[in-house]
Amino acid sequence: MAIIKGVGDFFGLDIGTTGVRVVQLAPAGPGRWTLRHYGHAPLDVKTATADSPEAKRRLSEVIMTVVGQSGIKTKNVAIGVPANKAFITVVDVAASNPEDLQRSMKYQLDEYIPMAIDEAKVDWAVLGQSLHDPSQQEVLIASTAIAYAEERLDFVESLGFDVIAAEPDPLAMIRPVMVNGAKEAQVIVDMGEQSINVAVVYADAPRLVRTIPNGLDTLVRAAVQNLSVQEDQARQFILKFGLAPDKLEGKVVQAIESTLDGVVSELLKSIKFFQTRYPSLPIGSITLTGYTASIPQLDKYIAAKTGMRTVAANPWQYVSVPAGDQNLAAVTSEFAVAIGLAQRGGGV
Repeated sequence: MAIIKGVGDFFGLDIGTTGVRVVQLAPAGPGRWTLRHYGHAPLDVKTATADSPEAKRRLSEVIMTVVGQSGIKTKNVAIGVPANKAFITVVDVAASNPEDLQRSMKYQLDEYIPMAIDEAKVDWAVLGQSLHDPSQQEVLIASTAIAYAEERLDFVESLGFDVIAAEPDPLAMIRPVMVNGAKEAQVIVDMGEQSINVAVVYADAPRLVRTIPNGLDTLVRAAVQNLSVQEDQARQFILKFGLAPDKLEGKVVQAIESTLDGVVSELLKSIKFFQTRYPSLPIGSITLTGYTASIPQLDKYIAAKTGMRTVAANPWQYVSVPAGDQNLAAVTSEFAVAIGLAQRGGGV
């Protein structure tokens, strides 16, 4: 949801399944930023997902260590909401002035979200005139359970921070990797540990956002089963050799190909849904971030399966960063959500 205006400096905090990442930026002109501070640290999946006091204590230590080592001094923070805790949709509503829309949305929201309205924290933003019905306007709606939102808010603020915004990860990751001003639609694919976020962006705004419940761990399990190796070794094979046919005699590709085919099938369903809703809008490219950008030759695989130009994203494309930072270069594709949170400024 919505950022609170006038809070001054803040930083983005991404509490991921396998890592914590923080980014603080300074404006450097329209659509441009300068990197002030960043930090990251690996996180055990059990620590990230468990609800026990011990897991929360360990998570607290990781967050405080990352923030401290980054050099960030401000207490104001924008936090991410995991995809599996958020619901995002784009709907058409009758065109009206802002005051009438505000009143009508108050009574219509319960039609669009999959939970009782009194149990949900909901925010929405007008994207503009509908691209397929001039009498309508498109509205982006995002929601999460109040119980979860308050729990996460209390946890972060117990560390001494002031939460100024909370935004679903799939929306935050769009901001730094989309091509501003593009004349064609752009498909963004972000693979995490347990899921894949897919967004289709047009006219600098998300028009379709969905989550596929298959992430890197799904590929790892397939490799473990088909290669008869341990989980750590399977993960290493995937991230080091990827889909290269000349590595390990192509056995990694063979081990995970059927699983990848399922992922691509879901991706194609998303593209087809977008094209059905917006038949006159061409899709220009597929942009990969997260693990989809890290797995060698996965871009070529997706390009071959979809017939679309596929490229790895640079989430730092609008940020001036110090040259030669090898630590940052090694993890650059992991920072889309944290950068997106740090780039918030009141728009979609």
